Amino acid sequence: MSDAAHTPATPEHTGLVTLEIEKLVAGGLGLARDADGVVLVRGALPGEQVTASLRDGRGVRQGVTREVLRASPDRVDATALPTADLAHASYAAQLIFKRGFVEEALTRIAKVRHTVQDTVPSPREWFYRNTAQYLVTPEGFAYRERRGSGPLVVGADPLVMPQIQAIMDKLDTERLSPATEIAFRASLLTGEVVAAVIGAGETRAFLRASDHLMEAGVVGVSLAQPAGKRFSAGVRLIAGESEIREQFGLVQVSVSATGFAQVNPEAAGLAYIRAAELAGKGEHAVDLYGGAGAIGRHLSPSFRKVTVLDSSPEALSRGRQDVALSGEKNVTYRSGDAARFSELGTDVIVVDPPRAGLEPDAREHIHASTADRLVYVSCDPATWARDIGDLTRRGWKLGAVIPHDFYPQTSHIEIVSVLER
Repeated sequence: MSDAAHTPATPEHTGLVTLEIEKLVAGGLGLARDADGVVLVRGALPGEQVTASLRDGRGVRQGVTREVLRASPDRVDATALPTADLAHASYAAQLIFKRGFVEEALTRIAKVRHTVQDTVPSPREWFYRNTAQYLVTPEGFAYRERRGSGPLVVGADPLVMPQIQAIMDKLDTERLSPATEIAFRASLLTGEVVAAVIGAGETRAFLRASDHLMEAGVVGVSLAQPAGKRFSAGVRLIAGESEIREQFGLVQVSVSATGFAQVNPEAAGLAYIRAAELAGKGEHAVDLYGGAGAIGRHLSPSFRKVTVLDSSPEALSRGRQDVALSGEKNVTYRSGDAARFSELGTDVIVVDPPRAGLEPDAREHIHASTADRLVYVSCDPATWARDIGDLTRRGWKLGAVIPHDFYPQTSHIEIVSVLER
């Protein structure tokens, strides 16, 4: 069967049980029941009978599939990568499951019954990620193992763009010392790759690593100090370029190895075009949590004025540079907190918040604004549904709900939706 059927036991998993999987829930976990209640099982699909080892702990019991006794017709051979938690299902089935995650969040969390459209597939099922971050180990590049005892060395990563894999194939991790981690960003538009080495120390300590990366074909190398919050301790350019150009839908944006940008530019571009269609036309649109303005700039042709609000100086700086190159005169960038914005005369608000969703104050400001339409883009069905429930109880009416798959082979799903007064 799949690799999941042969996952080695780890100390935290004990006791084998045979389970019937009823359905798939958020996180890509199979839901089953036994005499003691609900069990959530990794690596299982609806309709399957599996043997699973259960993990001790509080709350709902969780387990890992050890053997598939009766396989689903949707099951396929899967990669063992920890990031690909839904790769054991066919891609057609993944799209159906992801729509189900959104439907369940709406009914269970928002308490709203509403039509959810079919999931918009990613143009690429594999090799779509334009960014990746790995541990640098003597054995090679590795994922930080989430459920085991140590790093998982990656020889070939079937999720990343070929441009990144080609660079990785040329690198000797020992020559990257003293870096402890490395981040790559590739461009589908130009084929270029930039990298950031992560490690403690002065720039001069990483010159050998930088030279090795440049020889392997990257066009720029930066240094980031280790930090609890990703890249929060500052980033310095060592050699070459810090940014490259990428196409997202109808606009080109600058991306870096350390700044936020969606990992699947083709799929994200489709969602941004759809978000702009749902926004319609008007005088003034505000793009909250706007980053470098990839969504906001899609609104530019349909609004007299577009304001992009974000709290990241790095993203705002990239956005201003991008519109200076593109010539968009009606897009303005402002530094600010989405929970404190007070923009007057707004027709439409677009939000694409982090996984935590909208803060209560942000929902208050949106409801108190002059906007009569809200386009809500989300990467988390649970927090999106919480916010949708709150807004509908305030009198907003939910319109189109369209799942978009930015992350094939994983349980993650993006949602594009619209609400009106």
